[in-house]
Amino acid sequence: MSRRFRVILFIAILVLALIFARFIYIEVNKSIYKNKVSDYLITEMGYDQSEIAKVEGVYGFKMPEFYVAVVFKNEPYVEYLYFAHGSVSQYEYQFNDSQYKNLSQDELKNYEPRY
Repeated sequence: MSRRFRVILFIAILVLALIFARFIYIEVNKSIYKNKVSDYLITEMGYDQSEIAKVEGVYGFKMPEFYVAVVFKNEPYVEYLYFAHGSVSQYEYQFNDSQYKNLSQDELKNYEPRY
């Protein structure tokens, strides 16, 4: 094996390791935030696991980099977004079904107004 080939092989392995490390970092953080929000909803907010349809950690390219999307069974047309970097808080919601887009915040069953 020539010296040049070993250097190229080393660089290729290093680049692949960096890419793989970034992937692991993203997946681990998505899981951490998902678990943090799930615990918050069940222990602090008093939801039962059966009331929650989906909790999904999300990696976004904008701020916040990581957040959690939650859909409740009693409102499958609304996706609530939670920020969980420090304390957990609901920061936004979006409608999955345009039929419901005219609902006001007062009509949302799982909306947590910020004080």
